[in-house]
Parts: sequence; C-alpha cells; structure tokens
Amino acid sequence: MHLLNLGILAHVDAGKTSLTERLLHSAGVIDEPGSVDAGNTRTDTLALERRRGITIKSAVVSFPLEGVTVNLIDTPGHPDFIAEVERVLGVLDGAVLVVSAVEGVQAQTRVLMRTLQRLRIPTLLFVNKIDRRGARHGDVLREIAARLTPAVVPLAAVTGLGTRTARATPGPGPAAALDVLAEHDDALLAAYVEDTVTDALLHRSLAAQTRQARVHPVYFGSAATGAGVDALLSGIENLLPPAAGDSDGPVSGTVFKVERGPAGERSAYVRMFSGTLRTRDRVPFGTDGAEGRVTGISVFARGADLRADSVGAGQIARVTGLDGIRIGDPVGAPHKEYEHVFAPPTLETVVVPGPGAHRGALHLALTRLAEQDPLIGLRHDERRGETSLSLYGEVQKEVVQATLADEFGLDVGFRATTPLCVERLTGTGEAVEFLHKDPNPFLATVGLRVEPAPPGSGVGFRLEVELGSMPYAFFKAVEDTVRETLEQGLHGWRVPDCAVAMTHCGYSPRQSHAHQGFDKSMSSTGADFRGLTPLVLTEALRRAGTRVHEPVHRFRLEAPADTLGALLPVLTQLGAVPETTHTRDGTCVLDGTVPAARVHTLGQRLPGLTRGEGELESAFAHYAPVTHGTVPERPRTDHNPLDRKEYLLNVTRRVGG
Repeated sequence: MHLLNLGILAHVDAGKTSLTERLLHSAGVIDEPGSVDAGNTRTDTLALERRRGITIKSAVVSFPLEGVTVNLIDTPGHPDFIAEVERVLGVLDGAVLVVSAVEGVQAQTRVLMRTLQRLRIPTLLFVNKIDRRGARHGDVLREIAARLTPAVVPLAAVTGLGTRTARATPGPGPAAALDVLAEHDDALLAAYVEDTVTDALLHRSLAAQTRQARVHPVYFGSAATGAGVDALLSGIENLLPPAAGDSDGPVSGTVFKVERGPAGERSAYVRMFSGTLRTRDRVPFGTDGAEGRVTGISVFARGADLRADSVGAGQIARVTGLDGIRIGDPVGAPHKEYEHVFAPPTLETVVVPGPGAHRGALHLALTRLAEQDPLIGLRHDERRGETSLSLYGEVQKEVVQATLADEFGLDVGFRATTPLCVERLTGTGEAVEFLHKDPNPFLATVGLRVEPAPPGSGVGFRLEVELGSMPYAFFKAVEDTVRETLEQGLHGWRVPDCAVAMTHCGYSPRQSHAHQGFDKSMSSTGADFRGLTPLVLTEALRRAGTRVHEPVHRFRLEAPADTLGALLPVLTQLGAVPETTHTRDGTCVLDGTVPAARVHTLGQRLPGLTRGEGELESAFAHYAPVTHGTVPERPRTDHNPLDRKEYLLNVTRRVGG
C-alpha cells in the first residue's frame, strides 16, 4: 500500500481541525468527529489548544484509504505560529488548503498558497462551511482565481448553499477547465484541436498536472455535516502523489518536531526519505557529527501511534534515544538542507518571573520550549538575570505564558514587545593590538579589518596572513570569537552582514622554565586570542561606524474606498509608507511598507477605521535605517568590550600596567 504525507493548512478558524476530525470519521478511524468547541479533537491534544480552540502545535494522525495510507498533519492557522507550519512543509507529499465559504480568501491563505507554490507542493483546495449562513460558491471561486491562482479546476457544485442541508454535487469537472489543463498538456491540446477529447484523457491530465503542482482541484463541502468530504478523500487518494523513497537505500530522514515526555525524555518526529531505521541502530544526526542509538520507534496507524521495530522510506515515526536532536536535524545522510521558508521573528520581549517563579526553573523551561521551536530565540543576560524571547506576535506571547503556567507551573509576565533590530556597517574600519605591547595584556597579536557586505550575505571571514604562521587552533579561536562578538554591535544589536579579514597575527610559542613543564604565563593559548579578539573587533567597528536598522514589513491593505480618508492619517502616524493605491469595485487596495513594531497596532485599529471590512496582509520585507526618535539600544549580555577597563577586569587573568 502506498504512503502519503498530507498537510492540512488554512487561515485561522477556516475549519482545519474540524476537517481533520471529519476525515478520520469518514475513514472509519473514529466513531464520532471531535469538536473544537467541546475540546475533544484528536489532534489538538494540548490543554491550551483545547481551551483556546486553536491549533498551536502540528499533530500527526494516520488513516487508511483503499489504496493509500495517509499520515495527516494538522497545522496551526494563526500567523504567530508560522514556524510550526514551516517545519511541516519540508516533509509533505501533498497538501489540502482550506478556505472558508463565508470569509473567503484571507491574508494568511495567500501567504500559505504562495509558499506551497514556491515549493511546488501538490495542493487540493477545500472550500469549507457551505452550510453556514453567508456561504458563497461562485464568488469564492472567483476570489481563489484572482487572489490565489488562476490554475484551478472546480470539481463540485453546491445545492442548498448556506443551509444545514447544503450538499456538494459532482461538477463541473475537468471538461469545464479544459483551457487550464491544455496549457501544460500538448497531448490534450492536440486532442482538443482534433475533437477527440475523452473523459479518461481529461482525468489523466488532471492527475498528472495536480501531482506536478501545475493545477489545483477545488472541492466544496462542510466539515461539520460531512458534505463533500468523500469527494475530497477520493481526490486525496487519486490525485496526490504517493511518498517516494527506497527503503533499501542509505538511511536519510529529517526531524520536523521535537517534544518531551513526562519524564523529560526527548522524542523526535522524523520523516524518512530513504533507507530503514531500526531500533538499536546507531545513527549520525545533526550537523556537528553527533551520533546516538535509537531506543524506541513509534509509527502512526489508524488514528494511534504504535510501537514498531523499524520505520522505512516515506513513513513518519516518533523516535527516541537521540539525545540533543533538534528540529531540522538530518538523521543519517542529509536529505537536503533545512531551509527557512518564512522570515524569522522580528519582535522581542523580556520574560519577567512572577511570584514564586525561580529563575533557574524558568531558564530550563524556556530552553525546552526553544528545543520544540527553532525560531524561538532565547537570549540570557546573566548580569541582569533576564531572559529575552523572540516572537512573531502578541498571541504567541500569550501562548508561551499559558504554556509555562500549565506545563511547568511558572507564573510569568512580559515587558512591552520591541522590534529586533540589526546594525549595518557604514564604512570600513581596521584595528590591531600587538603581543608584548601595551595596553595589550594578552599573549597574542590580532589585527582585523571590517567592511560592509550586501544584505543577506552573512558574515565572511578570511585570512590576509599566512595560514602556517601560527597554529590553526588560534585562527579558529579568532574566527569563532569574531562571529560571537558580532552578535552584539556598538548598540547591542546583531551585525548580520559584513566581511572580516585578519590582517595581523602573532603568538608566543610553548615555553617552560628549566627542568619544569609547560608554563601558560609564558606561552599563548586559545584563551589569549578569545580574550583579545573582542577588543580589536569592537575598535574596528567603532572606526567603521554602524547604523541601527529596524525590521520593516511589506503590507497590503484592502478596505472600502470611502474609508481611505480615515486610513491615510493613521498610516502616516504609524510610520507606514503607502506606495501604490488602486480601486476596484468600491474596494481600495494599498500596498506599502510599515515598521514591524507598528503592525500589531495597525491590525488592532483597522476594524474601527473600516467598519470591520478592512483586511491586512503583511510579511517581513527588509531592514531599514531608524530615522525617527532616539536610536534604540539593546542591553549587552557579554563582558562589554566597549568599556576596556570593565572588560579586562571581567575577562583577563593578566592585566598589564
């Protein structure tokens, strides 16, 4: 039997989890569909998910069809949990994108569809809630064609639209979308010209092009009543491609989820792309050469997870025994590099322990949360006893707060959310400190030059000295310390894009007193280079100069044209810059940019300004220089090489002079 790893994606409240329950019921896995409102769904297992009625963590559940076993992955719909969606995309064979027949295409729907298309993941569309008052058929199809993709093939009509008796009926079918299918199928085009098109040819073309992510069949139905779900199941079985992979090949898998059990044991959810992983196998994982022994394997079948001796290519399993494994890690041979599909978080907040919340316990709890979400960035300030958390939005902050309370018994609060800025070089700077020359107290010579690099190029490090002029370990110590030091520039923000050249080097060879062993006070060690490099690099940054840049989102705002007069002053007040404006059918569409720190406020004010009809879509675009107010400073968590005296008191074991 074939395997299919299927993702369910949608904007919040489109009915993904309800559809998952209905699919499990229709496949005979559960007797009755669970209800999000009642908190008894199969995939929303976290107490917080059931209390809030939203999906926060991706969940895997399996069900059989006649010719395929489906591993179905329910994902969050709220944009604050986009990292959870991101990690799932790399393990999918196909997807179902859910659209509400009432709300239609939303901003998050467009973000998801663009990503699915970019990754060429075969996708079916399911228009849910046809039984709800206000449900639409033709209008939603036109929205999908205009705002998502014109390459759609409607496969259902609806009777009783907007009532509890609403039903999805077959039609209009591939024949109505002959022009869409023929665009990428020469054989079908030739048959059309010769008037020899058959239903079999149309269906073969539809299946082939769906599997190539060229076209997207559209189904209508209701997860609440089950209308149209059987047709969707048929499409899943017949139109989406089965999982590929050779179970006899080399072991290769990717981790897309990590969780801990009641005893603290770590479990990794692994999609196998090649080979067979067995219990007690010793396998490499991660990118740093780590190795571990598999102590347990669970596979998913008929709505449950079952212990197994092995897991083969195409399957998803929960694997234990690989201590230290993280989301995105390869298991065995790397399948492909783990890529961030969505932008990283651009907001930050400080976690404030509440009464009775021990800082050590809080640190451990946050570390465990970061293990489960690679885009939760933690930053510990030991001097102030503070921990900062990077975020996508305010809802995510509320969820972290509730998770710490429910799972760890920790009461916490948060300071105001601030943007995560970066620093960019404004020029070129160079500095050097020589061995045995004041004021250098270290047994090392280090010279560095820093230059700006194009955005997105990262930090480059190169040598302008002979590689053999000193031990390689000392060069490695300098490079590692350069990268670490650039996490905090002159204003405390990360310096992401620059070229660093090592221009001078020198060391004191191993020396000893007569008839005695190695004397560290006379010989250079890696600690000398790690201690001196931040001072030299910071001075080079001073001479080059840096400028703080804040994250900026590109936005699209759709609102009634007669509300534009109220909108524009507020956009100006929030620092937004509308770039293009056009009107169609009484709706005004504005495209522009807005500081990331103001997106939440804009979203809050939009309903009142647009009679509840405004729709905002935003995504990270770039970093731009801070031009208003005071330059934001970020508290340092290092030994502060900007203050030489303080730094040396904290770092060096030989302060000269």
